[in-house]
Formats: sequence, C-alpha cells, structure tokens
Amino acid sequence: MNERDNDHVDLLDIRGFMADDLHGALSEAHAISKATRCTQFMFSLSLNPPPDHIATEQDFLDAAQRVEKRLDLSDQPRAIVIHEKEGRRHAHVVWSRIDADSMTAINLPHFKLKLCDLSKELYLDHGWELPKGLQTHGGKSPLNFTLEEWQQAKRIGVDPREIKQVFQQAWERSDSQIGFKNALEERGYFLAKGDRRGFVALDVEGNVFAIPKWTSLKTKEVKTKLGDPEALPSVDDTRATIRSKVSEQMRGFIARTKARHRDEAKPLIEEKSDLVAQHRDERHKLAQGQKARWLDETKTRNDRLNKGLRGLFDRFSGKAKSTRQHNEAEALAAFKRDQAQKQALIEAQMRERKTLQKRMIKLRDKQKQERVILARNVAGTLKMKSNVERRPRRRSRDIGLSPS
Repeated sequence: MNERDNDHVDLLDIRGFMADDLHGALSEAHAISKATRCTQFMFSLSLNPPPDHIATEQDFLDAAQRVEKRLDLSDQPRAIVIHEKEGRRHAHVVWSRIDADSMTAINLPHFKLKLCDLSKELYLDHGWELPKGLQTHGGKSPLNFTLEEWQQAKRIGVDPREIKQVFQQAWERSDSQIGFKNALEERGYFLAKGDRRGFVALDVEGNVFAIPKWTSLKTKEVKTKLGDPEALPSVDDTRATIRSKVSEQMRGFIARTKARHRDEAKPLIEEKSDLVAQHRDERHKLAQGQKARWLDETKTRNDRLNKGLRGLFDRFSGKAKSTRQHNEAEALAAFKRDQAQKQALIEAQMRERKTLQKRMIKLRDKQKQERVILARNVAGTLKMKSNVERRPRRRSRDIGLSPS
C-alpha cells in the first residue's frame, strides 16, 4: 500500500478473510500459520502486462483466477493490489497457503513451470507480442534482478540495469582474470578479493559488488574463468588504493555531474508529483460522486417497495417481486456504468502519465550516456596516474642534486 514509490495504489479484491483491509488480512494469515509448522504460509506473484497495454480490473481478476486454478489455490484467502508506476499498471496477488480444514500448507509442485506456461497462454489470449523469454521456453532475461540487487543499486543511485550490463559486457569481452580486471577498470570498477564471496569489484565510491551476482553466473563458473582470487588485493586494500588514486578534482567532477543530473530531473519530478496529485484528486472526486449517486439511487429503488398493508398486498400480487427484480437489474447496470467511468478515467490518466514518462526516459538515457563518458574519463585519469606512480624515480645523484 506504499504510495511513496507508486503513483496510485488500489486494493482491488480481498477474499476469505475476516478483516476488510490488507494489513489485517495478512495478520490473519500469519496468525493461522502459527498453528502449523509452515514458515512460507503465503504465495505471492506479480501480474505485469506489456508496457503498451492498459489492463482492466477484470483482466487482473481473470488472470488471478486462472493462476489459482492452475496451482490448486481456488477458494483460498486472497488479496489483489493494483499499482500504477512510471506509466505502467500492474498488480500483486497474494494467497494464504494454509488449508483451514486440514490446517496444512497446500503444496505447489512445479509452480514456476506452470506459471511460465500460463504466462504464454495469457499473452496469446490477449493478442500481445510474446517477449523473448517466452519465445525461448521461459529463458530467464539477463535483466531480471533480485530484490537485494535492486535495493543495493537504488542506494547507490544508479539504475541496476546499467550496473549489471557493465559487469556482463566486461565478462563477455574477457577470457582471463587480467582481461576482466582491465575491462572493469575501463568502466570505473576494480576487481578485488572478497572476504567470503570470492571475487568482488568496487566502484570509485567504495561500494562492493559480488561478481557472480552481478554477472548472473554461478560461483564455480566465475572461478573457472578467473582462477584463484588470492593474488588480488583485499576489499580494504582496494578501497585504500582507490582513495589514493581518485583526486579531489575528479571527486568534484563526479559530484557536480550528479548535482546537475538532479537539477535537470527536478522539474520533471515536480511535474510528475503535480500530475499524480491531480490524478488522485480526480479519482477521489469520481469515487465520492459515484458513492453519493449510488446512495441516492439505492434510496430511490428502496422507495419503490411499499410498506405496511400496501406492501403486504404487493407481496401477494407479485408486484413486490417484479419491483425487486427491476431494482436488481438497475443496480447491476449502475455498477457496470460506474466501473466503465472509472476505467475511462484511468485510461485517460495513463495516457497523460505515459507522455510524461517518455520525457523522463529521454532524460535518463541522456544522463546514462554522460555517466558512461564520465566513467571512461575517470578510468583514464586513474590509469594515467597509476602509470606515473609505477615509473622508477631517478636518484638524486643522477642529476647532481642532494635529496630535499
């Protein structure tokens, strides 16, 4: 329900819980699990349509129902939350795995394969172009990150996709430890020996990156290509080397570039904030207006049902039943009308948000290219300084001067 990192958050559906809010529902699931030995008592997944498609609430509900049917989670307590972020709309679904009758966890064998097959079916059913991962029978994209990788990259302030590409490109370009080391240094990263993780790399700020994680390789594969890390300096020694090599001028250059990038992005961020606030206000007004209209229409429908002796006469004559059927049909039509109005507003707002997002992406790409050039300049400066440090000093007697 975090609105800090999302433009909009909507609790679409909650089923099978006593509580009617998400936190209460998840607390219930946790409390019930305490009566079992199950530690992974919930199952969650994300529903991500293609960037150029705006999924409806019914699309997400239908997908969730197909998932739970495929995984034997039908009728299990469930919650669905919709997020809108960076011009895209996606949903998160979570189920309780605890069967309330047997008080055991529902087994989920081969769930990844089943969901991969279902993803392909959903793409084909909607007429969407299959992504490469599904075209190659579910091959994992190199740009799929773990939560830990994403959070680490966010703390540093660089897009994790950019970092991962640097490591993977350096790996593909090299065939030995020294080649990999040189390829990384061209982009401002320095190979070192980790405390327990084997090979790691440090950037000019001293942040540590585990090579297997950021190249998407197994530790054994890394050791096979790079050999023994014992000859490399430790993390502490590498940090000390970096500190001695990076001049204050280069640090200032990096700081000024970061500050300029923040200033360039500030107007777009403010525009995004204003747009999100405007959209939230529009949705709130629509929801309030629909609620007031629903109450008025409900009162009108209720007033059609007579009370007292006339109501008793209507029951015997069948008029009351006819009136109730008419009211139900009218209520259903009103519900569909309100849903259509909500979806129309969402789609109009998403078009506005996508227009802004294109400008933000254009700025990000420009700044990314500037960071690449900056990294090369830093690497070139460090290499030149390293070469100077390795040159043998001429002794004082060679030029007829005494030591100063």
